Amino acid sequence: MYYQSMRGHLFSPLRVITVRGDGEVFVKPNYAQIQIEVSTEGKDVRGAQQENANIMNQVIQSLLQLNIPREDIQTAAFNVLPQYDYVEGKQIFRGYEVTNALSVKVRDTSKIGSVIDTAIQNGANRVSGIQFKIENADPYYQQALRLALQNAQTKAKTIAETLKLTLHPQPIEVVEERETGPILYKTVAMADQTFSTPIEPGQILINAIVKVKYQY
Repeated sequence: MYYQSMRGHLFSPLRVITVRGDGEVFVKPNYAQIQIEVSTEGKDVRGAQQENANIMNQVIQSLLQLNIPREDIQTAAFNVLPQYDYVEGKQIFRGYEVTNALSVKVRDTSKIGSVIDTAIQNGANRVSGIQFKIENADPYYQQALRLALQNAQTKAKTIAETLKLTLHPQPIEVVEERETGPILYKTVAMADQTFSTPIEPGQILINAIVKVKYQY
């Protein structure tokens, strides 16, 4: 079928193959973000706060002794909440719970277990999460993007060869449909005791997706 332009010329419709290209790169994380918490309770809010502050200062000093820079230790949350017991349907005030949470950046992932153990030994009573991350993921994404384009080109060639079509080698349209790979996340809850904590960082998936159109 042919179409007529406004000037009266006939032209054939554009024949297009559209393919999706996927590229994946697995990268070992180069640092971890850990949330370390100190939770205390007391009848008097000021007493609970003071106890919490004393323990948290001890935790921070212990982390500094592990050569973690002070700028890599930041307050993530601070909460004071009233606590109640329920006896025979009645609400009875028990006291206050004070929770102070630190976000700690660990640049040497082999020391994560030691950081957790040290914090717990010095009074921390909760490690709520460990996030493994990459400092600069862009070069790895560019690598995944190249793989995605190669994957799209291979698919288009396979389709053209199978259907006996003459494929133009240069694409007429490339659309980047970026998707970020999942960040590995592990939750660790621990009692107040001394032991060695094995933590394996694993790998982070960085992927790229493109939609490519070829003319034939």
